[in-house]
Amino acid sequence: MNFKSQLNNFLTDCEKLIILGVGNELKSDDGVGPYIIKKLKEENIENKNLLFIDAQTVPENFTGKIRKENPTHLIIVDACLMDSQPGDMQIVNKYEFANIGISTHSMSLSFFVRYLEKDTDFRIIFVGIEPETMEMGEKPTLVVEKSANEFIEILKEIIL
Repeated sequence: MNFKSQLNNFLTDCEKLIILGVGNELKSDDGVGPYIIKKLKEENIENKNLLFIDAQTVPENFTGKIRKENPTHLIIVDACLMDSQPGDMQIVNKYEFANIGISTHSMSLSFFVRYLEKDTDFRIIFVGIEPETMEMGEKPTLVVEKSANEFIEILKEIIL
């Protein structure tokens, strides 16, 4: 099943969606999550049933907000080392990304997800984008930026 189909299946019956971008904007491709959130906010499609959160490297700071918003669906987007080609985009099993994530975050994302799932029943997926470089740099590389923009377009097709 291709990425768009997987995302579409995940978003079936979605009533309220939060997209959480995670990453360090100062480390090139690790900033892909915040890059996506910034671009989505520029599209002016945010509404009471759609919320974009730029969590940077501290997603745990947003657990209260996420729980308060009580979404039906949460998509976490981050750079992810998956042993694939730079720019590859995959939906990663939320219990597997502990092994393939990037450790620039103060709390492991698998722990973060387990904490969020406690006493809630919303659905969570993790979208990983393979980085080309994690060197210091203020924006993603062209190949990762292209994938980020593709994710945005696929998301808009599904939710709009």
